[in-house]
Amino acid sequence: MTISDPIGDMFARIRNAQQRSHPYVLIPASKFKKFVLDALQREGFIVGYEIIKDQSGTFDELKVALKYVHGNPVINEINRVSKPGRRIYTRFDSLPRVLNGLGVAIISTSFGILTDNEAREKKVGGEIICNIS
Repeated sequence: MTISDPIGDMFARIRNAQQRSHPYVLIPASKFKKFVLDALQREGFIVGYEIIKDQSGTFDELKVALKYVHGNPVINEINRVSKPGRRIYTRFDSLPRVLNGLGVAIISTSFGILTDNEAREKKVGGEIICNIS
């Protein structure tokens, strides 16, 4: 079975696991997902992740350790902005501020996957992947 939006599927899995207070969630692995998870880890939205090798060697999975504070998930809301049917690009001077700076936007740039603050510092724009608060 193919997934038309693997990044959206990853966000849905994280959202669903946190609603049920699971300590971790398994996600099919890809390089792009690893880079997005690195950005989430840098900003403190997840504890971390590890690569789980499959027995047959065909598909790897990412085991994402979710983060909670006093029993409440750190990620309140995660919204996919740029979708396969409609890509959203922006310049560095018009990058969105999520909740007036309390949230984070994940941007795919020529320097890699960056948060909105990192993209502003490097003065690069790109595709807005998601908003997290």
